[in-house]
Amino acid sequence: MPAELLKIDAQNPEAGTLRYAAHLLEHGSVIAVPTDTVYGLAADPFNLAAVDEIFRVKGRPEVRALPILISSLEQAKMLTRGSLPDNFLRLAKAFWPGGLTLVVDASRGVPLKVTANTGRIAVRWPHSAVVEGLIDEFESPVTGTSANISGYPSCASGDEVFLQLGDRLPLVLDAGEIGVALASTIVELNGDAWRVGRVGVISVTEIAAALA
Repeated sequence: MPAELLKIDAQNPEAGTLRYAAHLLEHGSVIAVPTDTVYGLAADPFNLAAVDEIFRVKGRPEVRALPILISSLEQAKMLTRGSLPDNFLRLAKAFWPGGLTLVVDASRGVPLKVTANTGRIAVRWPHSAVVEGLIDEFESPVTGTSANISGYPSCASGDEVFLQLGDRLPLVLDAGEIGVALASTIVELNGDAWRVGRVGVISVTEIAAALA
């Protein structure tokens, strides 16, 4: 059965639509949602069957930690081991909510499969009313890996997601075309050391300036 393509207002998402999407997450489904960068695959990161389903949808296991989307620093603290590094807090203050993913040591409560067996977790607070509303309704962070088949381009609209993954998902929340359509920038933190793992919507120069 093809996915349900359900319209949602990107700025003022309808409460009933968010409740419906959260209900699917509670039952272990993987759904596609618009973020502030590209469309992503949302699922419960603490449900291993749902995590396995993400890999099935994308066509192969991820070799990197699955990105986790949050809507508060408190959620970041819950997902990470120990206190948040100073560099984490500085970058979060500069770029969250927004297109920055930070990679740090995961708490012991995070399934090892979510970390790609690395013990490291990638977290992001997107500037997206849809994602924030979904997390609030679901009362937990959600996964946020890009909604595309591995090796295929990232999707900038609900229609693009439907063309790639319409036969693999129960629901695509469609907010139309995303203006940015670039992935988040990934910064890996190890103590005081940092490195850019992927350049996206935020430049290396901007990262360096925030940490100067």
